[in-house]
Amino acid sequence: MTIHFGTDGWRAVISDTFTFPNLRMLAQAIADAAAADHWNNGAPLKNQPDAHKMVVGFDTRFLSDRYAQEVARVLAANNYTVYLAQADAPTPAISWAVIAQQAVAGVMITASHNAPRYNGVKLKSAYGGSALPEQCRRVEVYLNDNEEQARGPNQMDFEHARQEGLIQRFNPILSYAEQLRKLINLDVIAEHPQRVVVDSMYGAGRGIIRAMLQGTGCEVSEIRGEMNPGFGGVHPEPIARYLGALAGAISMGMGSFGLATDGDADRIGAMDERGNFVDPHKIMALAFRYLVEKRGWTGAAVRTVSTTRMIDRLAERYGQAVHETPVGFNHIADYMLKEDVLIGGEESGGISFKGHIPEGDGILMGLLLLEIVADSGVTLHELVEDLLADVGPAFYERKDLRLTHPIAKAAMTERLVSDVPASIGGESVCEVRTVDGVKYILTDDSWLLIRPSGTEPVLRVYTEGRSQSMTKALMSYGEQIAASVV
Repeated sequence: MTIHFGTDGWRAVISDTFTFPNLRMLAQAIADAAAADHWNNGAPLKNQPDAHKMVVGFDTRFLSDRYAQEVARVLAANNYTVYLAQADAPTPAISWAVIAQQAVAGVMITASHNAPRYNGVKLKSAYGGSALPEQCRRVEVYLNDNEEQARGPNQMDFEHARQEGLIQRFNPILSYAEQLRKLINLDVIAEHPQRVVVDSMYGAGRGIIRAMLQGTGCEVSEIRGEMNPGFGGVHPEPIARYLGALAGAISMGMGSFGLATDGDADRIGAMDERGNFVDPHKIMALAFRYLVEKRGWTGAAVRTVSTTRMIDRLAERYGQAVHETPVGFNHIADYMLKEDVLIGGEESGGISFKGHIPEGDGILMGLLLLEIVADSGVTLHELVEDLLADVGPAFYERKDLRLTHPIAKAAMTERLVSDVPASIGGESVCEVRTVDGVKYILTDDSWLLIRPSGTEPVLRVYTEGRSQSMTKALMSYGEQIAASVV
């Protein structure tokens, strides 16, 4: 068995590698690693957690509830008191529960936005975000050692563990909703109620935004909010090609704009009243501008290498720093834990801001976008147009090239750095970055990025141009050189 943690946990195909025996072995390794004296070394903690507490949650995927029970009983057999969610819940709710329960770690059963045939494990640290890379490596070491020593997992009967108080069912949504109310101005929303469609994509965010908006006067229509482990045959990922149902609901008059969350609700996507997809780049830029100009907040912006440079242009206006990180919210979390960060986010839709956990939160950002629209007095389409007139234009595109064999990232980077084009689309290449993959930045602030995915067998090509023609030129060039690498 080979289990490696990628950019945010371990994911595998159900009944292939993601099996009950493998999961039990992983749970034992997590128990062993968390019991080690050096588990929290390097993890900045405000309060010392209880070394004998763990939180376990799960999403709406096939058998996720059963997998979570198996993890809980292995942890209980290792003398941890396990707080096990009583129903499916968003990843950020489980992460917040780790803080609320003062637990040493958390385990979330989810494959996030991946195809329905996958499931996975996200490991959470005591500060309420993804576990540090060193913590994940420590789990892998214990997993390998246990296999070499033919040591099986400790196991305890589930009902016996409950009777002994070692497994306690709880509702993580209660304290999570209380936290959201501190961060979202529901009074602003209530002053200007909106008609909104919420697309939960059959994921673990179902019902939460609607519940949060009760009493505000908003008319909330939720679609794809029932339990469906097959996700209707699509990836539960809030990007344009999977949001046909949301576009249809808006065109039928069910709401004036839409909010969409992924399978475990740590990502956000949106759609305006015309059925135009509003990507996370624009959502993050709108949020950054609102938090500074309307709330008067300050702090740095942190974005991944594949996220819009509209953030950079706003930060320059506000006199705030911008930090560029590799893909993966754990890199953003490093800054959020150690510095004064106002907002952090990534191209895939994971965004969070000051005062919250260092982790993407689709529910939080959906509610904030609703607040922004309510406060503005205009439509979401008009807000986006104003943003692009202010710090744009910015035309973004991403394509994924399926890999038939693993790619050597270091060799690819060396090749692309040694063969930098003088110009693309008539603009000179003025800077090359290798934070994660290879990124060419042009003199007009357009850019091209080529990098292998950390969770899927694909090579990704990202572009952001200051014109549609530039975006097309960048993508054409990027596909050409990426194909030669593949």
